[in-house]
Amino acid sequence: MSLSFSTSWNAQRYDNSEDLLFEIGNLGFSELELSFNLTASILEGIKDSVTNKKFTVSSVHNYCPIPETFKRKEALPDCYSISSKDREERSLALKYTKRSIETASSLNAKAVVLHCGRVEVPSRARELINLYNAGELNSKYYDELKTKTLQDRSNSALPFVSNALKSLEELNKFAKDKGILLGIENRFYDNEIPSLEEIGLILERFKGSNIFYWHDTGHAQVMENLKIHKHADYLSQYGFNLLGIHLHNVIGCLDHQAPIKGQIDFNILKPYLKKDTIKVIEAHYPSSKDEIIESRKFLEKLFHDTI
Repeated sequence: MSLSFSTSWNAQRYDNSEDLLFEIGNLGFSELELSFNLTASILEGIKDSVTNKKFTVSSVHNYCPIPETFKRKEALPDCYSISSKDREERSLALKYTKRSIETASSLNAKAVVLHCGRVEVPSRARELINLYNAGELNSKYYDELKTKTLQDRSNSALPFVSNALKSLEELNKFAKDKGILLGIENRFYDNEIPSLEEIGLILERFKGSNIFYWHDTGHAQVMENLKIHKHADYLSQYGFNLLGIHLHNVIGCLDHQAPIKGQIDFNILKPYLKKDTIKVIEAHYPSSKDEIIESRKFLEKLFHDTI
């Protein structure tokens, strides 16, 4: 399976599919992951390009297209939470996730990437990152704040994780009927679902189903940089169930850098990648065109046995 490229890099800069796809094509990509910031009209144009065999789609990131209840700049993968205690919000999350699954099915994509909501406690991720940036990573205050952050989340997690599992039950059945696989992505913020341990809970619950693990390199590395989990922990525990991977780098705790720019050793991924593993470069702007092209060449060479 060739390297795919996420439209998250340039989707916000265009209001039409023609210019968006022309720019991506010039980077050397013909396979796409459709990001969560695409309007219905842009999506229709992309469908035309897929029908005309100019591009293929490997995967779709929920929510795609943007729910019409949100303005484009407000739309996020978490704009509706599948773990919410609010029944109406969960209903909307299911409705629009199913629409993303239908999007993937209509484009002959393999998978939809999911965020699984959040535990509704305040996130302290930015505070921890600020301490990291200030050189306080090894301070007593940092350790105390990290411990309290994780404990507060743990104390409140049960009803939200339970709601996420109920939502995934329904989404799994819908995805199976549509022939689409679901990738549960490891997360960035401390209050998001799933935590490292919750990934295992989900995979065990849905063993043998259409639900698999989706590894995000940048998120895992930030967890290591913040002394929460090792990057390798995600791979060693769940790499056997790997559906796809978001490839981007980090500088400190700033993720979504071009893969050639940052601290991650991408060699650690090689034992877990197969030919059918979906491999998506998910760099964000302002990563430059040259950085993206060099990253593509670098990863194509590194992963040549599985591309």
